[in-house]
Amino acid sequence: MSQSVSQNIVSVKLRALYDITKFRLSATVVFSGAFGFILGADKLDWVKLVLFCIAAFSTTAAANIINQIIEKDLDTLMKRTQDRPLPSGRLSVKEAAFFGWGLAVIAMYILFYEFNLRAGLVALLSMVLYGFVYTPLKRVGPIAVAVGALPGAFPPMIGWIAATNHFGLEPGILFAIQFFWQFPHFWAIAWVLNEDYSKAGFKLLPSSGGQNLNSAIQIMIYTLFLLPLCWVPYYMGMTGINSAIVAMIFGILFLAQTFHLMRKVDRKAALQLMFGSFIYLPVVQIAYLLDKI
Repeated sequence: MSQSVSQNIVSVKLRALYDITKFRLSATVVFSGAFGFILGADKLDWVKLVLFCIAAFSTTAAANIINQIIEKDLDTLMKRTQDRPLPSGRLSVKEAAFFGWGLAVIAMYILFYEFNLRAGLVALLSMVLYGFVYTPLKRVGPIAVAVGALPGAFPPMIGWIAATNHFGLEPGILFAIQFFWQFPHFWAIAWVLNEDYSKAGFKLLPSSGGQNLNSAIQIMIYTLFLLPLCWVPYYMGMTGINSAIVAMIFGILFLAQTFHLMRKVDRKAALQLMFGSFIYLPVVQIAYLLDKI
């Protein structure tokens, strides 16, 4: 085998390993976890923050790999997932599993030994819930969204616990904000990708009728919870009033998008809501961080 062919094979494998981590998605989870870590820390230790980010990325990537191994046959049915590393054949299940377990070991070692037992246990629970519970439930019904919202909302809580070794109301409210955000976020994506999801038998929209007014109303109801929740960090002394006002303004704009979906009941409105969900959470979290600083 020539050196150029060998280098090409290595390049393809490295790219496949990068892709199977869902790097961009994992990076957003790392940001959310770092947000909780910084918010909880009395004095920021940059080395500890970097270690936590490595652990957060490894945990998320490992969960994503478990998800893709379980869904490898279903991914071949959907246009958006056909080119993923497993259905495309760029990685074998054995290679993906070895890489995933390696990442999981790295994550657990850092969290358990460099931070604390509580952070490690919650991260382990998050990985198990996402990979082994949420994934198969996607073909059962919208209960999958509620289950998936748990590991989806754990990162800021894990960050806070890693920084403080403390459970309490503070990490609980960080969890609650991200938990309720998950519903309009997930359901907007499910609405936009409903045709593709249907090919794999995924049933995620809250109404049995799928893309209808009932689903839009339920999306609006869950978004409503974000409005009172955004004030709680201020009243608990975690942040200042400026970030609460920013969170309220963006919460109202986010809610307005759900009313737009209720009025239009179409894919375009759902797509706008999906992008709105991408904007809402990082803006609110950055506002909380800046207010603390």
